[in-house]
Amino acid sequence: MGLEAACLCRWPDGSGEVKALLESRELILRGALRRRIEFATMSAVRADGECLWFEAEGAAVALDLGAARAALWARKILSPPSLASKLGIGPAAPVFVIGAVADPALAAALDGAAAETPAAARFSLAVIADEADLVAALGRHEAALPDRPIWLVYGKGKQAVFGEAAVRRFMRAAGYIDAKVSAVSDTLSATRYARRG
Repeated sequence: MGLEAACLCRWPDGSGEVKALLESRELILRGALRRRIEFATMSAVRADGECLWFEAEGAAVALDLGAARAALWARKILSPPSLASKLGIGPAAPVFVIGAVADPALAAALDGAAAETPAAARFSLAVIADEADLVAALGRHEAALPDRPIWLVYGKGKQAVFGEAAVRRFMRAAGYIDAKVSAVSDTLSATRYARRG
């Protein structure tokens, strides 16, 4: 999602300026109050006047975002987009799947969205663990859908053996440009690549 704002934050023990980052499944606060708050743990989420109000960890918190932004953020927290929506896949937008899908969130997003044949797909999605997987996946994608985008799903965070930076270096050297990034799960991220025009 990637929305951010510098704003006044109020909580039971005080108040102060924070940088608030609204991600796809969590709100990150940096500054006077430092917290990572998953949407699933938030309650009483609402926009009221200029503020986004919510309860987390048993405490009421208010972010002074302005009326329009508070309303938008409340909607996004209460109705986060599905993974299928973020990836742009579904029965009307089938995808050519390359590699084994073991992650439950990704498997659920792909349910009913996997193309029967590459010709029926709008783009590819490849699950990769290392450079060898990426080479093989890119070969299959280019043979089947050379002019279409490809989503690459790989390990997330410092524990990833072959993560975002390595994937980006490889793909840019291969003539691709990254266009969109999405969290898949706690352990996986995805980046959409297309051939450089």
